[in-house]
Amino acid sequence: MSLLILAKGFTLTLSMIMPIGTQNSMLINQGMNQNHHKMTAALFVLYDALLISLGVLGGSILLSHNETLFNLLTWGGILFLSVYGLLSMKSAFALSKNTTDTVLKKKSAKIIFLTTLAVTFLNPHAYIDTVMVIGSVGGQYSDEAKVYFLIGCVLGSFTWFSCLALGAAKLSKQLSRPKVKMTIDTIIALVMWLVAWSLFNAWMAR
Repeated sequence: MSLLILAKGFTLTLSMIMPIGTQNSMLINQGMNQNHHKMTAALFVLYDALLISLGVLGGSILLSHNETLFNLLTWGGILFLSVYGLLSMKSAFALSKNTTDTVLKKKSAKIIFLTTLAVTFLNPHAYIDTVMVIGSVGGQYSDEAKVYFLIGCVLGSFTWFSCLALGAAKLSKQLSRPKVKMTIDTIIALVMWLVAWSLFNAWMAR
């Protein structure tokens, strides 16, 4: 029974985080540039664990009933994602394509850390997926079962983000080719703008 609950947490978390979004887009970019990609993956796993734990402990109720918090998260997310998308599109059409420029453009660990915070905590979709959906499911279990559920969730998050980071790094030479990199940066920009647009539509619908 415990293994079944663990497996449920594992598969549910995978199903929620596998579709391409802000975290996945950033991690692909960091892995492709081999720029603190392991740190980025580890931080995303930590953030997921914190948010899912918050949901299991009842945070989903607070989030769904706090209009001010929802508005702040939504507009903060719209602004950040719009700017992030512009920067990705600018990168896609940058004139410098050689390896030397790529090395010089690598971001510091501090900048990447701050960006992971913004990508995660300024994105209301992250709260919906982890706190409200996954957290609500985990909240139905008893104390011991919740532990197994959370372990499964963390394992699912760790498995996905680790594979994504290491996979992008392993294929960095292929992914760093000018045309491929331009395509990836363009897709990342479009994803950011689509998420920002979906946040705006969700805000308008309330």
